[in-house]
Amino acid sequence: MESNHLVSKSKKKWTAVIVIIVVVILVCLGMGAYKMMNANAGIKTGQYQAVFLTNGQVYFCKLSNINEGYVTCNDIYYLQVQQTVQPAEKKDGDQPKVSLAKLGSELHGPEDQMHINREQVLFWENLKDSSKVVTAIKENNK
Repeated sequence: MESNHLVSKSKKKWTAVIVIIVVVILVCLGMGAYKMMNANAGIKTGQYQAVFLTNGQVYFCKLSNINEGYVTCNDIYYLQVQQTVQPAEKKDGDQPKVSLAKLGSELHGPEDQMHINREQVLFWENLKDSSKVVTAIKENNK
């Protein structure tokens, strides 16, 4: 009779341990889903975003997804500095000529979508429709 009581107690302990493990797993999964939903919450999907990378590069694009591993960009533009082959005599106040380039016309022919490692992203921000970059993008799309 006492051995049945011990078996019953042991089963209850294991059941409790299993329930606790399941609850911990569900909480962890829920927190991960919450973090991913929160990361995407700030994206204004109808607008362009500026994505600043650790290497100094900035992409202007429409973010469609941010998760723990990658940031996905679509309709991508970047700044391109124009350089002359033969450098002319520099004058004080001369600024390099900068233009906006559309991703896709490069030598390697990339598609207009990019998945950037999340660790390489310093920060991103939504751009106003009135910004010079967005105005230039709209002009380019006409």
